[in-house]
Amino acid sequence: MVPSPLALLLALGAAATALAEPLRFIDCGSVDGSIQEVNVSPCPTQPCLLHKGTSYSINVTFASKIESQGSKAKVYGEMLHVDVPFPIPEPDGCKSGIQCPIHKGHSYSYLNKLPVKSEYPSIKLIVKWELVDDQDQMLFCWKIPVQITS
Repeated sequence: MVPSPLALLLALGAAATALAEPLRFIDCGSVDGSIQEVNVSPCPTQPCLLHKGTSYSINVTFASKIESQGSKAKVYGEMLHVDVPFPIPEPDGCKSGIQCPIHKGHSYSYLNKLPVKSEYPSIKLIVKWELVDDQDQMLFCWKIPVQITS
């Protein structure tokens, strides 16, 4: 019996997912939480090639060290050690996969999108992603190198 093309595609997709590696990242000051894993999809190699006009999925698994009623994401493009604010569609962490209030000792999966606008310049930079608690302390902060391309 010859497998159908659909069955082959599903098997290849499952194999690719199983082989996906968590992203290598730099922790840039997670105080009130500890990062367990960062995934940017699709980003098969580093630096991540971010194509203009495309949106990327962000998934951060972290454990909270504190209690917090809410959380807010702040995203920057770091160029020459200067943080340039980078708008994201939903900065509220409680609307991004996190069940609020946040409890000490619990693990959470933060989910968001990183849209790369067509008007962005083609440039290499560092993406810095922070999630702050209701006291403006960092639940997590991570950095990865990226290259924006056409």
